[in-house]
Amino acid sequence: MPHGQSSPPTTSPLSSSYVHAKGNITRLTVAQAFAGANSAIIYSTGAIVGNALAPSHALATLPISIFVVGMAACSLPSGAIAQRYGRRTAFLTGTGCGMLAGLLAALAVVVSAFWLFCAATFFGGAYAAVVLSFRFAAADCVQSERRPRALSFVMAGGVFAGVIGPQLVTYTVNLWAPHAFAATFLAQAAVAAISALILFGVRLPKTSTTAAPGGRPISIIARQSRFVTAVVCATVSYLLMNFLMTAAPLAMQMCGLPQTSSNLGIQWHIIAMYGPSFFTGRLITRFGAQKVVMTGLILIALSAVVGLAGVDVAHFWLTLILLGVGWNFGFVGASALVLECHRPEEKARVQSLNDFIVFGTMTFGSLLSGGLLTSYGWNMVLSLSFIPLALAMFALIVSATAYRRSVVS
Repeated sequence: MPHGQSSPPTTSPLSSSYVHAKGNITRLTVAQAFAGANSAIIYSTGAIVGNALAPSHALATLPISIFVVGMAACSLPSGAIAQRYGRRTAFLTGTGCGMLAGLLAALAVVVSAFWLFCAATFFGGAYAAVVLSFRFAAADCVQSERRPRALSFVMAGGVFAGVIGPQLVTYTVNLWAPHAFAATFLAQAAVAAISALILFGVRLPKTSTTAAPGGRPISIIARQSRFVTAVVCATVSYLLMNFLMTAAPLAMQMCGLPQTSSNLGIQWHIIAMYGPSFFTGRLITRFGAQKVVMTGLILIALSAVVGLAGVDVAHFWLTLILLGVGWNFGFVGASALVLECHRPEEKARVQSLNDFIVFGTMTFGSLLSGGLLTSYGWNMVLSLSFIPLALAMFALIVSATAYRRSVVS
């Protein structure tokens, strides 16, 4: 090389890999913020629109229940698409469902078609199931010791979803008079389209390129005590979050509290669900996933105790905030446990099975919530929460004890 001429800069493979992973995680986090608004909009409007369109008031919360059914029904197909065609294809299919959900919901409001609105929320649930797989995609981007932090960081995008969703409802509810919320659902479709554009830039390897045919049968994986514990804790965390959040707005209305208080309560609940994700990963790395999950279950129990203490706005809001933080610790911690239960070639099947079980169980809680509330009251809904909480805590304690014994031996 001639004297005085500097050598061209070189980029190490490690540095290039880090930049690539960071770009993927950033895009997934931003997409989570926009895509998460889908769930916030449906939870904020589903019961209200359902009550206006349903042939019977008893069916008012059915659209939200069908939203959960959509999450459960599409978890395994989403995993199959990711396995065969790659995660990005699954993500873009999900955002397509999100756009369709918004368009169908707007049409349902305009033509006053309850069952069409239920179909729209089903597609919204399919979209939500795909969005929740963003966390596992982020974990694929980094080394094993950094996976809890990557998973948690992407979930933190939901903080902005908690603001975007309710604000879209507030500013668009009456834009298309006299069809309340029609413009809201069109905005929901537009936000899903923005999320799709962001996801186009995500570059992840196809799951099938690393999948080996020698992966263990799913029945063997599912019998692992650690996997069972992870599924039980994730299920209980999500089940109770959905169970209480679905009932809370209607309970506030039954207690004579204004709709604005209900909207703000849901907004702070969603922020509380995702806000801790900025540090949940660090807590998991430092203290272990099991301790974080146990803390989440305790916070959910505390939220029920606060709810039983009174029916003022402050009681409802504090209940929803504690519920949100408890869900975050319980669900993110349990997701980190799932990462410990599979080999690389098994991840798509195991992760989609986990989500299928979680969302499938949520369906029953969502269906029961409205009926229990109208028949037996808010206190009964809260009191029943302690039963699954006790089951999850017992499973976690047994698993932790067995794990310590195996380490000692």
